[in-house]
Amino acid sequence: MTALTLSTAAAPGLRADAIVVGVAKGAQGPVVAPGAEAVDKAYDGKLADVLETLGASGAEGEVTKLPAPSGFKAPLVLAVGLGAEPEKDAGYDAEALRRAAGVAARALAGTKKAAFALPLAEAADAGAVGEGALLGAYSFDTYKETAQTNGAAKSRNGKAPVADVVLLGGKPRDRAYKAAIERATAVSEELNRARDLINTPPNDLNPAAFAAVAQDAAKAHGLKVQVLDEKALAKGGYGGILGVGSGSASAPRLVKVSYTSPKAKKHLALVGKGITYDSGGISLKPAGHNETMKCDMSGAAAVFAAVVAAARLGLEVNVTGWLALAENMPSGSATRPGDVLRMFSGKTVEVLNTDAEGRLVLADALWAASQEKPDAIVDVATLTGAMMLALGSRTFGIMANDDAFRTAVHEAAEEVGEEAWPMPLPEHLRKGMDSPVADIANMGERMGGGLVAGLFLREFVGEGITWAHLDIAGPAFNEQGPFGYTPKGGTGSAVRTLVRLAELTAAGDLG
Repeated sequence: MTALTLSTAAAPGLRADAIVVGVAKGAQGPVVAPGAEAVDKAYDGKLADVLETLGASGAEGEVTKLPAPSGFKAPLVLAVGLGAEPEKDAGYDAEALRRAAGVAARALAGTKKAAFALPLAEAADAGAVGEGALLGAYSFDTYKETAQTNGAAKSRNGKAPVADVVLLGGKPRDRAYKAAIERATAVSEELNRARDLINTPPNDLNPAAFAAVAQDAAKAHGLKVQVLDEKALAKGGYGGILGVGSGSASAPRLVKVSYTSPKAKKHLALVGKGITYDSGGISLKPAGHNETMKCDMSGAAAVFAAVVAAARLGLEVNVTGWLALAENMPSGSATRPGDVLRMFSGKTVEVLNTDAEGRLVLADALWAASQEKPDAIVDVATLTGAMMLALGSRTFGIMANDDAFRTAVHEAAEEVGEEAWPMPLPEHLRKGMDSPVADIANMGERMGGGLVAGLFLREFVGEGITWAHLDIAGPAFNEQGPFGYTPKGGTGSAVRTLVRLAELTAAGDLG
């Protein structure tokens, strides 16, 4: 696990494997960013010229390595692109810093210690750089053969993450800087825990195993956890979760993870879709669509990580996470298209497509969350391919039963650097889910399928409760190459947004 610290040490005298500096794309060529003054001075003020000679432009994500100047204890200088130089008197955008730090951390895999001399105009910048570095250093090597190299575990197919990240130019004794680093560490470590869960293959992470992880975390962080197994689910009438999990040898679970603050005045409920593997059930997915379906529990992973992060940060708000866990498999006992399920709310649902299973488990969990009368509910799910068609692979959709709340969630996502977009809930699409035999069907019109799913979920939110739905089907799992601080595989999408929503709720600035 990468360690993150602040230091007032000067770059030349710091013992490290590399010094990271920022370079921006200026009108006349590359521009050395603030924070690297000592390094630039050692190059006689010509570091930008040297970088330009080496082909650097300052473009976002660009990495240029060069030998450190004479007298430096670190042998390497790594220049990372920050993108366009900000206008005069304007600071660097937090997301630009976050992404640059992530790129640098990934490029320095295999090193023990790296000093980051990036722009730190204020404490928030230190938080952004620290967060980017910790997220960029992430790797998932659990299932790879490892060998010991210089005392550090190394994957046969890669290098160990950078062990220590030191932020230069920060203020270790300043309360705001210390808080920023503590926050970056807590949020990043929990987000990386979510990534680990998403990347774990389904033969090792079934509903019971996920529940056990939650129980262990609860003990470590003073959380309360309640696990409903298949018997408790049957006794309680959770027909949606039971119906989805009925075809699997691995029985479903509903896990409630609660963080309670003695100073809380508000209660935020988070609900996550946790399909630990989704074959589609009887409505089997076509070939080529099954290989990454271990990621269909990304919503539950995000909710779990956010609750633990809230506890680690000691936020003055009560946060309850509901993890709706099931494995969707075809078998003789699986739910069939045409079956009718009686949900926890008492409503009946005609199942027209067993591959529209996420909304069924979420429906039960939403109604369970509603019984506690929280101030707001936010659910997170890799719910529909339609949302990917609408917004692509890096942006999640936001739907809500309150326009102001939807806007607030969108603003929170933008603030922490997660790409999101507000989506409507058109009333005319509700009619398409009318069923001749049940209260509602789990499918409606094909066009606008992501919005139809949102309308379905709305049916299971308690009256008068503010609610938002995040469809993270696109950004939850990155099948392409890594970028910024985002790795290939599980991304931990929505964790930072949920944590920010909890912070805003604690401050009384949300709803």
